[in-house]
Amino acid sequence: MRHNKATAPGRRYFTSGERDRAAVGVFTPKAAALFVATGIGLFYYFRYEKQKLLEQRQKELESRSVGRPHVGGPFTLTTHENKPFSDKDLLGKWNFVYFGFTNCPDICPAELDKIGSVLTSLEKDYGTIFQPVFISVDPARDSIPQMKTYLADFHPRIIGLTGDYETVKTTCKAYRVYFSTPPNADPKGDYLVDHSIYVYLMDPNGQFVEAFGQSSTPDEVVERVKKEISEFEKETGRKV
Repeated sequence: MRHNKATAPGRRYFTSGERDRAAVGVFTPKAAALFVATGIGLFYYFRYEKQKLLEQRQKELESRSVGRPHVGGPFTLTTHENKPFSDKDLLGKWNFVYFGFTNCPDICPAELDKIGSVLTSLEKDYGTIFQPVFISVDPARDSIPQMKTYLADFHPRIIGLTGDYETVKTTCKAYRVYFSTPPNADPKGDYLVDHSIYVYLMDPNGQFVEAFGQSSTPDEVVERVKKEISEFEKETGRKV
């Protein structure tokens, strides 16, 4: 014999069909319109936020470019292998450019050793995308054979560059390098050359990035170069 389920006074129980119709009934045309409007609002909001981020990124890139001094320019010199080398040969590589002279007693050897150490470390992660360049500020004594003999004691990929006095002077001016060698220096003279002591980092587009002084350690240079490569890759989609 079936017993009727007791029902609390004033409470009504809905059948499953009634519950389904009630649930569907909540999504009214007004609710649907509100849902669509909200979706459209979110779409435009996120598109606006994305545009703001892109504009902010562009401003950062412009700031990075504007904030950098204009260093570098056209030049044509000769390598220690007696081959022509111009500013166009800097393109497509990350370049370490250092100005010095082969009769330098201690500073130049130390800086060239630093460049070699930095290259050895970076090339483990990036390969040979770097080009080290040593430009003489003492063209009277730094002949091609002299440069070749001198560089044999340093990293094998360092490219030595030399030329006539006026060409070297113009190149130094483009890189904002000071040097004290007089135009009539004696090739057999025993003199020292006072000069700026910086290793210039130039990007694959030939643009100046940073100047590392004597106080910069190899580890500090490596970390900064890695950061710059990362930024360059974000901007261009490539490492070189």
